[in-house]
Amino acid sequence: MLARRDELAATRRSDETRDRSIDAYPSTLPRSVLPHSVEDAPSESKLLIVSKDVSLSGRIAACDRLVIHGSVQVSLEGARALEVTESGRFTEGRAEVEEAEISGLYEGELTVRGRLLVRSTGRVSGIVRYGEVQVERGGKLTGTVSVLDDKMAAQSTMAESQQQG
Repeated sequence: MLARRDELAATRRSDETRDRSIDAYPSTLPRSVLPHSVEDAPSESKLLIVSKDVSLSGRIAACDRLVIHGSVQVSLEGARALEVTESGRFTEGRAEVEEAEISGLYEGELTVRGRLLVRSTGRVSGIVRYGEVQVERGGKLTGTVSVLDDKMAAQSTMAESQQQG
């Protein structure tokens, strides 16, 4: 009898600590979470987050900011910012962005018109072009690495604008 009561208590505790999720449909979100108007919505309304243990492959377009905790093999077009977290992996792909912060793994072709920041846990390899770079102690940047001159950065920006328009 005592063992059964302990088992029931353990079940109740696991039910209480179980993760709860909310549907991503605005009509089902609590009103306190929704912005009151379009103007109240976050400025990064085109934010895409790839969660840990999620894999994504293909083409991503018209995304303002991509944050990777999981694994992606994509061609990223028309994005302003890219963040690869410590657990994130961006492999066999290409991206052209204004700014990038890499704390995890990036393998492929990367063009950063502005600032590329490689954190101490970050590893970037492949064909890398950047406007400016900062590599923290412990971070790694390998492959074919080159600095974008102002003319190349402007051409890159114009080409991106034409693709979007």
